[in-house]
Amino acid sequence: MSDIIDVKAIDSEKAESLKTVGWVSYLLHLVVAVAAVVPGAQVGAGLLIVALIIDLVKKGDAEGTWQASHFAWRIRTVIWAGVLYVLTFPLFLLLYLPGAIAWAVISIWFLYRIVKGMVRMNASQAMPD
Repeated sequence: MSDIIDVKAIDSEKAESLKTVGWVSYLLHLVVAVAAVVPGAQVGAGLLIVALIIDLVKKGDAEGTWQASHFAWRIRTVIWAGVLYVLTFPLFLLLYLPGAIAWAVISIWFLYRIVKGMVRMNASQAMPD
């Protein structure tokens, strides 16, 4: 019987550790996302790259748990946002206003996804596929 309790304790510790990693990653994403929609606030992509590396390294630890969906959610969000920013960058070179509008829309979408993930993680809910 004590083996079962130890396994449960280890699983609980792992779940809490993954949740802590998730919060760190989400908060790094949130800082970047808020800075992206606040005029004049520049945080840079460095924090986002750190969060992405954390997610890529720890993703395997979350396999088989509800938290795995959060790692995948954050990774997909960063990749899609990066691709969209790169694709719309030429608009800045040609016409500033369309580029600024495109980046604002991407930034708001990015912020939405991060806040949605934080709310669901706080409720210990998996992210949709």
